[in-house]
Amino acid sequence: MEKLALAIDIGGTNCVYGIVNNDGEVMYENSVKTNSFNQTSQFIQYLKKDSFILSKISSIVGIGIGAPNGNHFSGEIQFAPNLPWEKGIIPIKKYFEEEFRLPTQLTNDANAAAEGEKLFGVAKNMKNFVVITLGTGLGSGIYINNNIVYGANGLAGEFGHIRIIPNGRNCKCGRKGCLETYASSTGIIRSFNENINELKSTSSLLNIKELTAKDIFNHAQNGDAFSNYLVNYTAEILGNALADFTSFSDPEAFILFGGIAQSGEYFRKRVAMYFNKNILNIYKNKTQILTSTLHNKNAAILGNAASVFQSLYL
Repeated sequence: MEKLALAIDIGGTNCVYGIVNNDGEVMYENSVKTNSFNQTSQFIQYLKKDSFILSKISSIVGIGIGAPNGNHFSGEIQFAPNLPWEKGIIPIKKYFEEEFRLPTQLTNDANAAAEGEKLFGVAKNMKNFVVITLGTGLGSGIYINNNIVYGANGLAGEFGHIRIIPNGRNCKCGRKGCLETYASSTGIIRSFNENINELKSTSSLLNIKELTAKDIFNHAQNGDAFSNYLVNYTAEILGNALADFTSFSDPEAFILFGGIAQSGEYFRKRVAMYFNKNILNIYKNKTQILTSTLHNKNAAILGNAASVFQSLYL
């Protein structure tokens, strides 16, 4: 019988889900805005009504979920600052198992992306690497000695909440100066708003009513000076932070994944420049800054599906 996994990637902006077979083929993929729902239960009921999921339900052997602040050990989303559903602790593994009657695996969304990159992407032959997810926030999936790092409590990898600027920008986690408030899609918009009075006279961004991070990167590559400043500032902060991270785990590579990373070589080269400029001498020329090769395949969906198959030894 065909063996399938229902894979779900919950983000601050979008929830992406799909059906994957145990050969790594994504048979179906769809997405919905996260803020379409006020409660986790509403999202679950939405999935239960999806006609493709219903047509394959008898072949689905498990559910894999990647979520911000997802605790692999407890099966709970714990105090996710960018998730517009219930606040505090959400026992999402329990909810899904009660509704679908299927074994469910939960992990941090960045860990899911790292698992997908390891199985199907640029990290196939690496034992030590870090995937940096650059979306609404910033996350990290860490592989050391060929194993993903969960930590003592299942919450390792919150690199977006390393404080890089003392008393800096307010973060939804309740602290100030966290990396994700600068190096993320929302972070670069905040940089725009903070600097607009100084640089607005030269920028074509002012003509855009609902500005996005993608707009800023596109305009930078087309020669807009203000946009170029914003991209450079974001790359400098991220490159410096990754240089410090190297001293912790000595990875073969940092792999940039997500919306900002999809600007490709333009952004990667700048991050690499600041990274190499600030890295400790003993690590120079040993760690690569790469862009994910799975943006057109969705590493998080593949990674969440892989966690299902691996847990069942299929």
